Amino acid sequence: MNETALTVHQTARPHGFPTAEHFALVESTPPEPAAGSALVENLYWSVDPYHREMMDDVPGGFALDAPLEGRTIGRVVASRTPGLAEGEIVFHRKGWRTHSVATPQEIRRLPRFEGVPLTAYLSTLGGTGLTAYVGLTRIARLQEGEDLFVSAAAGGVGTATGRFARLLGAGRLVGSAGSAAKADHLTREVGYDAVFDYHDGPAADLLGKAAPGGVDVFVDNVGGEQLAAAMGALRTFGRIVRVGTISQYNTPDAPAPRFNYADIVEKSLRMEGFLVSNYLDLQEELYDFAVPHLQSGRLALDETVVDGFEGIVHAFLGMLRGENTGKIIVRDRTRSRP
Repeated sequence: MNETALTVHQTARPHGFPTAEHFALVESTPPEPAAGSALVENLYWSVDPYHREMMDDVPGGFALDAPLEGRTIGRVVASRTPGLAEGEIVFHRKGWRTHSVATPQEIRRLPRFEGVPLTAYLSTLGGTGLTAYVGLTRIARLQEGEDLFVSAAAGGVGTATGRFARLLGAGRLVGSAGSAAKADHLTREVGYDAVFDYHDGPAADLLGKAAPGGVDVFVDNVGGEQLAAAMGALRTFGRIVRVGTISQYNTPDAPAPRFNYADIVEKSLRMEGFLVSNYLDLQEELYDFAVPHLQSGRLALDETVVDGFEGIVHAFLGMLRGENTGKIIVRDRTRSRP
């Protein structure tokens, strides 16, 4: 076990886009587990868009000068509870640190499926994949043959949504992304039929060219101009699944999107947002759906992996800038060795 523990603290509230100066990497000796708990040496960390919202002074947000939380996979290395055995691989939310003390109630044991790597439990089989699955099956109630538009389609939720939608029998699949390279990946590898770079012009014009006949479902990770464009493109009985508003996380004073509110009534549209934490009871259903496809190769993982816990802040900021394709995961350096 490493003799030094590292923890990331948030040291100040950002105004606009956060920088590395808003964080501090704190060294200490590994903590000792108290009775009823265990020490977990962490192996993989997730950085997610919701972390940006928690950096602000909001209820439930991150406290300053304290360890941050996040989805993490680790190995139990010292236990003082019969509920956790040394050597077990576990999932928990006490991340952004190399070592975490957790109780059995704070962890989830991970089932091991042949041929499925551990990183999948932070991407396709984790909160990212569960978000995509819930959005399609519970919120949109996607029907076979229906056409979709997905914003931020090259991100973790966007790639999972595209791949799941294909497996569920979706019709035309349209996405937006931040570069031509990402658009190429989405059409070549993920299964999107058309993807536009949102930098190339007004979103309504770009969406109109990519989906001239309109769409039935919009999975929205962005908000703003793309939400307004989708309102106009939705057909009768269209559904909007609100996952996130990443376009406004760093620009809270940006004007709200303007669209024709009459469309909601005249086209019988439905808009619904959700928190994936309210659907954790569907975790096993996600496994049943996705694991066989992962094992057969019909479903691939879209991941950007950063080596070394010391790079977690850089990975987080890069994710906010859209530098990743698929889910971004930070990996302990020892896991990258042959």
